[in-house]
Formats: sequence, C-alpha cells, structure tokens
Amino acid sequence: MTDASSPHKQPVVVGFSHRSSPASLREKLFVADDEMTGFLADLRASGATQVVIMSTCDRIEAQAMATDTGAFAETFLRVLGARRGLSPSEIGKHAVFLSGPEALRHVFAVAASLESQVVGEPQVLGQVKEAHRRARDAGLIGPELDTVLQAAYVAAKRVRNETAIGERPVTLASAAVQVARDVHGNLAASTTLLIGAGDMGELLLEHLRAAGIKRLLVAGPNPARAAELARMIKGHLATFEPLAATLAEADIVVTAAGTGRFLIGRPDAAEALRLRRRRSILFLDLGVPADIDPTVEKLDGVFRYDMDDLERVALSGRVSREEAATEAWAIVDAELQAFARDRAVRSAGPAITALRRHFEEHRARVLVEAGGDAARATELLINRLLHDPSETLRRLAGDADPERRREIERLIAELFGLQENQR
Repeated sequence: MTDASSPHKQPVVVGFSHRSSPASLREKLFVADDEMTGFLADLRASGATQVVIMSTCDRIEAQAMATDTGAFAETFLRVLGARRGLSPSEIGKHAVFLSGPEALRHVFAVAASLESQVVGEPQVLGQVKEAHRRARDAGLIGPELDTVLQAAYVAAKRVRNETAIGERPVTLASAAVQVARDVHGNLAASTTLLIGAGDMGELLLEHLRAAGIKRLLVAGPNPARAAELARMIKGHLATFEPLAATLAEADIVVTAAGTGRFLIGRPDAAEALRLRRRRSILFLDLGVPADIDPTVEKLDGVFRYDMDDLERVALSGRVSREEAATEAWAIVDAELQAFARDRAVRSAGPAITALRRHFEEHRARVLVEAGGDAARATELLINRLLHDPSETLRRLAGDADPERRREIERLIAELFGLQENQR
C-alpha cells in the first residue's frame, strides 16, 4: 500500500496501550486534561510539527507525521518520560512503534474502536476528535495529519453505520441499560430507585443517568447512609418504610446491599404493582447475595435481572461484537486502499503540471520559428517533444537489463495508448 504522506513526512505511531504495557505503567504515564496543553507545548518546543496525543485508560500514544520517524519516537519518549521522572530506556521497552502503512492502519483502527479493550466502545471516536482539537489549538496539525484523521473519521463512521459493532452491550452496566430500554423504551421519563450503597449500584446509576434518566431516588434501611448517598449522587431521599409505596414510585429498582437477606419480597412487589395500576417494574439485583426474592419474577409486570442474568446479556454482546469486528476490519482496509489511491492521484498532480508546462514552452517556441506555417509548426513540435524520449529509448536498446527496457516500453505504451492505437 502507498504511504499516505507527502514525500517528506511519514505517518508514525508511538506509545503504550493495553496490548503492550501494564496498567500500572499506563496510569503513571497518563496525561490528564489539565496537563495536555503543557505537554503539547513541550513536544512542539522539541521539534514536533504534526502530532495528536491520545491519553485514555486504554492508551497513551502519539499519532503523528514526521520526516524522521525514529527521531520523533525518541523525542516523544523523552518528553513523556521527563514529565514523570522516567528515562526513555525505562519506558521504551514497553512502547509500540509503527510507521508507514502500519501506523496509518492503526490510526484508522483506533478511530473505529477496533483497538480498544472493549471493541466498539462508542466514546472512542469522540476522544480522537477531542485530541485532534487540542492539537490544532496547540498549532500541531498540518495538512498531512489532518487529511489522515479526516479519512479515519470516514472509516469509523462506516464501521458504526454498516456493522453491528456498537449495538450490543458488553459490560454489566451497559447490559443493564439495554435491558432498561427494552422494558421501558425512552428512559427520560423513567424514575430509578437505588437501595443499598454498593459501588456497582452507583456505577449503574451513572450509566442510567447518561442514558437519559433524570429522576433518581435513594432509600435504605439505614436512613443516614441513604441520605448521604442521595446527596452524593444528587438524587432524592425516599422512605424505606412502607417499602411498597416507595417501590411504586419507581420504574427501575436497583439494589446493591448484599446483606444476606431479601430486602424486597414478593408481597411488597405485588403491592407496588397494584399501586402502579400494573405498570411494569424492572428490578436489577446487584446484591451478592441477592437482595430480591427471585419469586417476584412470577408476578405479571415484574422483570428481575440479577448479576448472572446481566453477565449473560453482556457475554452475548461480546460475541456479537467480535463477529462484527471482522466486517469492521474489512471496511477499514477498504478505506485505507481508497485513501492510498486518492493520495497517489494527488501526488501525480505536480508531474502532470510540469509535463504540460514543458509542452507549452515548446509549442510557444515552434509557433514563432514556423512563422505561421501550421504544417511546419506541428513538424517542429513533434520532433522537439520526441527528441529526448527517442534518445533515451535508443540508449536503453543496448541496456544489459532487458527486463527494465521492456517495463519502460510497456509504461510508454500505457501512457500514450499505443497498444490500443496499433489494433
């Protein structure tokens, strides 16, 4: 594949990802948002001209265009290591270095979320675009790198639109959100009740809120702890007793207590349904051991999912995404080929311009020499234009490499359509 660069700059990627380095090192090297402006300034002061920095939980890497890719890699490792008191040799053994077509393919794959720990993560493209914006603000985006990134966005959009890579949930929290949407549709008008203070419960609330939930209630057997949790998550405190009345306010009930006893029994669920006039309730039981009596599932209008149920939903999503990844890679490779062809066509522009200028210069001279005689002018023009190519062909006739001579003859025939004209 042809490199997607100018004759002087080559694509290069250097950095650390979940595939190449331990999480402890990535955490140490992570560049936070409030550090990024200074880090980009250090890179620019060190000679970098076109570079974006991806700094996420999955990776800390530079995607760049450079004249000397090896020198750029050394600069990046030196500047990054210096900010953390580490030498390039200490961190370099964990670094990945890619250049040319391999680097280009990696940039496309990152934008399409094919290099993420969880393939198909929807937020990755936004992270790439934010890195692009920061680099532009720092004066580190040139035409070559901008063209590469714009092409990567096209590939990522095709992957998102033409495959199922982002359709199925792959984590417990995203699985729970999917189930909630399946039960209640648009979540903007739904109310969620949290019972218990487990970390998993709080994480799930964050996902539900991101999915559109606006009203959050918190209740629990310990009123003081429930009140503190309600304050932390910016929700509303609800009474734990009588429980059925509180359950009736919620479309989604999340439990994360794990006290070893059922906090919600079948009678409370049945009464809540009656108060709700049989409108459905989704129970998400994250407690270990379970917080909700499994027999509530027998009630019409009740949907209960525990950790095992959510894990099965997530697992099916992982399998689905792995299958879609094959299609996604095919799209990325097709876009890379199209991009290479486009760059090759663009690179031919200067040669075509120079050839046209050469012909025009000869045309202008022979018109003057011919003095208005059209036949004389065309004869002179043909002789002048064919002189250098003819001398070159005569010289090549005695070339010791007949294969090279035949290749040049084939190229001339293709350029001027001689094969077609001789039929």
